[in-house]
Amino acid sequence: MRSLRVILADDHTLVRAGLRSLIEQMKDVTVVAEANDGHEVLALVSAHHPDVVLMDITMPGMNGFEAALRLKKDDPQVKIIILSMHASEEYVLQALRAGASGYLLKDAAPLELGLALQSVARGETYLSPPISRQVVDGYMQRVGQGEQPLALLTGRQREILQLIAEGSSTKEIARKLNLSVKTVETHRAQLMERLDIHDVAGLVRFAVRHGMIGTEK
Repeated sequence: MRSLRVILADDHTLVRAGLRSLIEQMKDVTVVAEANDGHEVLALVSAHHPDVVLMDITMPGMNGFEAALRLKKDDPQVKIIILSMHASEEYVLQALRAGASGYLLKDAAPLELGLALQSVARGETYLSPPISRQVVDGYMQRVGQGEQPLALLTGRQREILQLIAEGSSTKEIARKLNLSVKTVETHRAQLMERLDIHDVAGLVRFAVRHGMIGTEK
């Protein structure tokens, strides 16, 4: 049987080390690479073509939800497990909408990691036990008919929104994304208009509420 190839993505080195240690004790599972943020995940998946990406939500530059959306577009076969401390319906729904096959809570027992990897490898959806599938299904039915706020934005606008919420200035965003200041200003104005949020504080609150950045911001 071919070994299950996994990429770990978390901006905390100790968290990745702990996950790697657990996975190395599993039979037929191999960590092929580690990423610190969403941009690194995209590059490493393209280079290594893993079976599963185990990914945190809150990462700098590009969060796990955005990375998942782009990964599934570029490589529909890759399985994604979102690793999170949040058990809320909205976070789980965002993960599923982004294309994740699993949602694993960070306080889960070590044994659960193996179960999650095996489940998604078989093509199943894995949710940590505290998350009720019935509750998630009900939530999806309640909001499924309406367009989600993040869906109103383009991928570039979501990327700029995250950087704004992380405290980057327009010039810093332009440098990081290799764009002109004018282009960044245009995207910023458009995303504010689409979200009907017209100040940075409001954008930060929105980003926190939708899991784009941590509450420490």
